[in-house]
Amino acid sequence: MKKKINYYLVATALFVAIATMVSMTVINYYLFQKQVKEDLQVMAETIESTGILKQDINEIPQIDVEGIRATWIDKDGTVLYDNQNDVKKLENHGDRPEVESAFDKGTGDSVRTSATMNSNTFYHAIRLDDGTVLRVSIAARSIWNMFASNIPAMLIVTVIIAGICVVLAKSLTRKLMKPIETLAGNLEQASVIQKKTEYKELVPFMNAIRIQHEGVLAAAKSRQDFTANVSHELKTPLTAISGYAELIENGMVEKEQQIHFATEIRRNAQRLLSLINDIIKLSELDSSEAQQGFEQLDLYGLVKDCMENLQVNAEQRKVALNFDGTDCMVRGNRQLLTELVENLCQNAIRYNNEGGTVNVTVHKLGGKTVLTVEDNGIGIPKDQQERVFERFYRVDKSRSKETGGTGLGLAIVKHIVQLHDAGLTLDSEVGRGTTIKVEF
Repeated sequence: MKKKINYYLVATALFVAIATMVSMTVINYYLFQKQVKEDLQVMAETIESTGILKQDINEIPQIDVEGIRATWIDKDGTVLYDNQNDVKKLENHGDRPEVESAFDKGTGDSVRTSATMNSNTFYHAIRLDDGTVLRVSIAARSIWNMFASNIPAMLIVTVIIAGICVVLAKSLTRKLMKPIETLAGNLEQASVIQKKTEYKELVPFMNAIRIQHEGVLAAAKSRQDFTANVSHELKTPLTAISGYAELIENGMVEKEQQIHFATEIRRNAQRLLSLINDIIKLSELDSSEAQQGFEQLDLYGLVKDCMENLQVNAEQRKVALNFDGTDCMVRGNRQLLTELVENLCQNAIRYNNEGGTVNVTVHKLGGKTVLTVEDNGIGIPKDQQERVFERFYRVDKSRSKETGGTGLGLAIVKHIVQLHDAGLTLDSEVGRGTTIKVEF
């Protein structure tokens, strides 16, 4: 990265330097060209003002100005006088652009480049009072010649600038990279480094790195806690199963107690199976494949089917299960949404009181589809409501184990809600019940 920054800084500086020198050469040339034209105009007017062209041709004195060629042209284009050439050998000048313009408009200018491209000849012509034309001209360097003469100086300046740029680029790159390198080696002190950096433009980048690092640490801790919790949760039923089986194996259980022990083994095995199923489900939700299989489906019809499947469970726990709503189309994964509805409703039934009620509705509200699961059960204390969606967190641990809860149901619900870009709200009061809403 340092090499690239150095390279781009040096390349940019050299480009700017060369572009500046080329631009200045072009600008200077055009200023020079403008000055030459103005000088020729003054020269022509000066010669005219002397009145020497009003004399007899044979009596015109030699116009001797260094580098200046003066040509006097008759109305028909014939050259009457030229201070540098024999007029008898000169061809008709009536077709020269500057002469034509002078005959027509009073003045004319043109520039003609020599065959070698090393010089340009500037011409300025004026029409005199008697209708003849006076033309003056001078040879001057062309822009290419000016460039060629400036090349040595440009090369020297470029080399000097390149050397300076290399030194400055290394220094600047070192200063730019210092806070990033410091941050990379001390991510734990990211907030302190961020405050001390000289470059405020780096703060959003450093802030993103800090947040990402904190996220990675949090995810690592979450996985560590999850592993520890899984080990503990799996160990409990396995220990019970192993203990009951060992007692039966060693003949330490009376015949009339064997049915009780077998029931406990089956109950713990069922709890173990539920745990494994929920852990697998969470692993599937963590993978990218969980977002596949989305379709347009009727949430009302899906919830209705779930209510029919849960009716027996509710009757066993002596809880009334009510359902109402209207057809509402949402985009989602049918299997995952079924899992969401069943988990919410099973929790509402499981943590309810005998003779309690669970009301489930699906309706439109403010352009959104809202699934509401409301119960009048035991409720959740305010200080624990933010944690109920954590993995293995239980409000009432003893009741959860008695009713077969794994502590993963609401964690699964939260995952499914996030995968569907939905909203999740919880409202609960101890002794009065809980209401959970999912907005699609």
